[in-house]
Amino acid sequence: MAFITLLLVGFMAGILARLFVPGSNRMGWFPTLLLGLAGSLVGGFIGKLFEGKLEVTATGIFGSVIGAVILLLIYQAASASRTPA
Repeated sequence: MAFITLLLVGFMAGILARLFVPGSNRMGWFPTLLLGLAGSLVGGFIGKLFEGKLEVTATGIFGSVIGAVILLLIYQAASASRTPA
């Protein structure tokens, strides 16, 4: 049951991140899920930095969305620099 909850939270975080970040975020459901899951790890790492502990853990929906937004902004910046003007 915890695995299904992790997948649902990751997918919701990916969807919310895509809604919050402007621009063309064309990706299917699987990349959105991966974005949310990776965002959960990034959000957990950032949360642990503020606590003073340097361990990476999964975090809640709020931290997952923040992490996913950060990753999506990095992805957009990297892909914009590769496309010719």
